[in-house]
Amino acid sequence: MTSPEEILPGVIFYSYLSAERKEKACLWNHHTLILQVSGKLVLETAEQTISMNGGEVLLIGKNQLGTLAKTPLPGGNYETIVISLQEDLLRKIVLEEKLGADGKYTGSPNILIPTNEFLQGYFQSIVPYARSSGAAMTDEMGILKVKEGIKLLLLALPVLRNFLFDFSEPYKIDLEKFMLSNFHFNVPVEKFAQLTGRSLAAFKRDFLKTFGAPPRHWLQDKRLNAAKHLMETKNLKPSAIYLNLGFESLSHFSYSFKKKFGRAPTELIPIHTASLG
Repeated sequence: MTSPEEILPGVIFYSYLSAERKEKACLWNHHTLILQVSGKLVLETAEQTISMNGGEVLLIGKNQLGTLAKTPLPGGNYETIVISLQEDLLRKIVLEEKLGADGKYTGSPNILIPTNEFLQGYFQSIVPYARSSGAAMTDEMGILKVKEGIKLLLLALPVLRNFLFDFSEPYKIDLEKFMLSNFHFNVPVEKFAQLTGRSLAAFKRDFLKTFGAPPRHWLQDKRLNAAKHLMETKNLKPSAIYLNLGFESLSHFSYSFKKKFGRAPTELIPIHTASLG
């Protein structure tokens, strides 16, 4: 079985792991519902760190960057069901059910949903489809399951109607604050532009005005300075930090580091630390 497995293409996914894994960078274009079947999941964004275990439900807000750490149970496995709450489906629900936002949502962008017997029953009704790779689930059944999940979310937390049914475009947010909090995520400049509510041209123009350098140059410089600080103050090895700072490979990180600072990153590691490998 591949992981994640598509149960309903582009909408419902099943993730099954027997070994720990950390995703380098995730971008959520749509609101996303995570049903944790077993194991532990830790979500980290610039604003929040949320840990969840089997039986819990998490709603991740759209237009965010973050990382996911997935840990199986001791001697067991890691299982999640992920449902992408795509905007066209949410709009359809608004029309069909005569729902919609009645105010502005001001809470956290990622929410652990209080469990109740209805959500637990919903949870258990999806697990068999996931474990059988969706063999018995038609597209129609899958969409009905997604709609059912949305209605149960609203039953558990009515305020989520303002969270789910806000279809306004991302507003032009504070570029400096956003980039200083999210520079370590390895995503294309085009995605940073989207998440700050700008066209690519406007993003580059505002970026140059704010930071005095083009985005790609600033990002690499900021990541390298952060790496140097971590190695000098925390005695961390290059292999422990390069992925978390947005570098694709250790060799690329080492080359860029030496080019900027004139010495290899390993030269910053104290002798007793370097000897540990």
